[in-house]
Amino acid sequence: MTETDDLQAFLNDLDRQMHIKGDWGTPARYIPELADIDPAQFAISVALADGRVLSSGSAQKRFSIQSVSKVFTLAVALGRIGDQLWTRVGREPSGTSFDSIVLLEREQGRPRNPFINAGALVTTDAMLEGRMPQDALAELIQFLRAACEDDDIHIDKDVARSEAATAHRNTALVHYLLSHGNLHNAPELTLGTYVHQCAIAMTTQQLARAGRMLAGLPDAPRLISARRARRINALMMTCGHYDGSGDFAYRVGLPGKSGVGGGILIIAPGKASIAVWSPGLNHYGNSQVGTEAAQRLGQFTGWSVFG
Repeated sequence: MTETDDLQAFLNDLDRQMHIKGDWGTPARYIPELADIDPAQFAISVALADGRVLSSGSAQKRFSIQSVSKVFTLAVALGRIGDQLWTRVGREPSGTSFDSIVLLEREQGRPRNPFINAGALVTTDAMLEGRMPQDALAELIQFLRAACEDDDIHIDKDVARSEAATAHRNTALVHYLLSHGNLHNAPELTLGTYVHQCAIAMTTQQLARAGRMLAGLPDAPRLISARRARRINALMMTCGHYDGSGDFAYRVGLPGKSGVGGGILIIAPGKASIAVWSPGLNHYGNSQVGTEAAQRLGQFTGWSVFG
């Protein structure tokens, strides 16, 4: 058997083991369209440096990537305005939940990092830069399609409507940002764009392929510089799982970005881009089974940024 054969066999067994264990967590209850999803689902895809994508589980099933979209919005925003973004949002872990307003109030409307909701709203606002939401969203969708070399990526309109109807905390955050002068567009435009970017639907195969540019894989489209990819990876490592970022780094040893839809994008620089999906969440708001699967994959492959 080749190393690829070994990895495929491992992924197949991982799918089986996750279903045997059956400890799925709880779907995001505060978004009605996500609340009733069966948590007993699992998918994993691994895009390798040789161009192959290995998968197991429901790797062709679409799910809303939610906060995983923040990685790609950050890349687009940095491409538009460069390091000016960092005058409006920090690069430090928050130590609080993803939708917390506590630090935003204490730190005068400058969010700690671009992956908590307040920081993502600022990043989305920067991506808009006076444009209409449909134009900014079209650019983001096209960026994702180019990243994974697949045009079949769209916004799940039912999820977007459901999220917009219950976006009370994000509405508070966007108005708080405005009160501190850290919002350049109308609140409803920034929030509407943010809600729709979170509702982008992808499969784990598509998401793993989209992450190749961050892993620096040879077949990845050159959409961002290697320097920018390294810096985004650093933010994913320190901030990508909110107040569970340290736990994920300890257990997995790789940069990752989670979403409350149950997806996780994980980067093994120079080795692979990995996407995991299971919609049940742990107490941090990250995929419970996805985190366990990522830990087991890291142990099997030895992939880690820590050697």
